[in-house]
Amino acid sequence: MYEKLKGIVLNTIRYSDKHNIVHIYTDGRGLMSFAVPLGKTYAARMRNALLMPLSLVDLEAGVRAGRDLALLREVRRNYPLATIYSDPLKNAIALFISELLAHVIQEPEGNEYMFRYIEQSVQLLEQMPGQVANFHICFLYHLGAHLGIQPNLESYCKGYWFDMTEGVFASAAVRGHAMLQPQEAQVIHLLSRMTFSNMTVFRFSRDERNRMLDVIINYYRLHNAAIGTLRSPDILKQLFI
Repeated sequence: MYEKLKGIVLNTIRYSDKHNIVHIYTDGRGLMSFAVPLGKTYAARMRNALLMPLSLVDLEAGVRAGRDLALLREVRRNYPLATIYSDPLKNAIALFISELLAHVIQEPEGNEYMFRYIEQSVQLLEQMPGQVANFHICFLYHLGAHLGIQPNLESYCKGYWFDMTEGVFASAAVRGHAMLQPQEAQVIHLLSRMTFSNMTVFRFSRDERNRMLDVIINYYRLHNAAIGTLRSPDILKQLFI
């Protein structure tokens, strides 16, 4: 049985001499894996171009009971991503986001709200004319709400520590927990006010932004053991001043 779905391509992994495995996050069935034939024909090259990281696609998927791999009968682009693939800054952000999502999204069921958030974020990244240095920071912070790990802001008071293990602010360090000192904890609270609409007014140095990226990734790791070594953050850290 074939189903029509919307999807966001996360990554492509070489599986054999004849097939790649493509992971696509879909609106109706969550994370899906497809065996896609390799080939040198024009049709194969066109299909591969549609399956770049973060591509937004319409697809027809054949779901087979008891099988890990679904059949990909048809795939079509539903939103062009010209600047994401031509602009080196946007492309680096896209590669980072797709790599992280491939680690944190494991659910084989749909999550409409998270799918829409990611889809709309990709569209916004494509549309932005420039000044995207804070995009990945803003994206990560608000993605936490959809993953159930957003910091509890109600516990914040100036001068408090941030307990990364529990996701709350605390008046003192908690033994055995990963803690952020008050100065950095204040930045976590500041990020809660950042949106894609106002992110350009937040001014950070390269070192400050890189430190925020490290902290947020570590926070994700504390709450999701599936996140291993990520290669793309090192590239991002070299691009933005």
